[in-house]
Amino acid sequence: MTRERSSYSITQGVGLRELRAVLAVAELGSFRRAAQELDYTQSALSHQVATIETALGRPLFTRPGGRGQVKLTPAGDAVCRRARRALSEVEAIAAEAEEAERGQTTRVRVGGSQTTAAEVMPAALRAFREDHAGVEVALWEFESFEAVASALGRGRLELGFAHNPTPDDRVESIPLLDDSWVILTRRDSPIAQIEQPSFDLLDGKDVVAWNRKWQVQAELEEAWMRRGIAPRIVYRTDDNLALQRLVAAGLGHACIGRLAARRAIDPSLTWLSPKEFLGPRRIALCYPRNRPMSGTTSALMSAIRAQASH
Repeated sequence: MTRERSSYSITQGVGLRELRAVLAVAELGSFRRAAQELDYTQSALSHQVATIETALGRPLFTRPGGRGQVKLTPAGDAVCRRARRALSEVEAIAAEAEEAERGQTTRVRVGGSQTTAAEVMPAALRAFREDHAGVEVALWEFESFEAVASALGRGRLELGFAHNPTPDDRVESIPLLDDSWVILTRRDSPIAQIEQPSFDLLDGKDVVAWNRKWQVQAELEEAWMRRGIAPRIVYRTDDNLALQRLVAAGLGHACIGRLAARRAIDPSLTWLSPKEFLGPRRIALCYPRNRPMSGTTSALMSAIRAQASH
């Protein structure tokens, strides 16, 4: 027979430090690295994890010993999902309290990539400002869906764009558009004349790319590897404009989304649209799941969705 446990041991013995400790171990796969990340001794961090395990009466991690990576048990996975949500709510409390002290906010913070900021937001903001001229919209750049979801959950953003979002307890995601991969090149390059282009054309060619810290670039290079495509990456950058300038200078080709390619900044540039599927590149609009949305934020979201449907 399963022994029933009182909730007293959980509510009285577990706090935010214990939840952060469990999440750090889960994300880093190591008690030692988690202790370094949180600036704890390893014994102190182990004690915090043990506090939750004792309160629940079951282990949260499998511990292989030595240098093997610790892994979540099913119970640990469930705890982590709830812990992320709880910590997000606590951080959102601080953000909302700060806004309340300043007075009613007239600012909407939106996170995303350079592409969404440059190609989706301008037309959406023009429509939005017709009825909300006094609202400040702040655009913030984020490298991955995880970073966007974290900022939304903490109350640091009202809306966020994400490429290929995955299910997350902290946010809701609304698909906006598919931004398929294309090849950006000079009009006078040999590959620009090919009638039926393929991504295989990039094999062994000089390529300009984003830095791998960007989620979409890492996914792109994994797709190349699966297809046996091995470009020579000669330059990396964090800037869309710089990437296009480098291609225009003849320093290499690039793989970018159709949304940015169709508005290339240099007349010497063109783009090729291979028929094969290289991988999903879906842009979604995200918002916090468990936080009420203001009318102003809702109006901006409607303007963004209307623009994306054009």
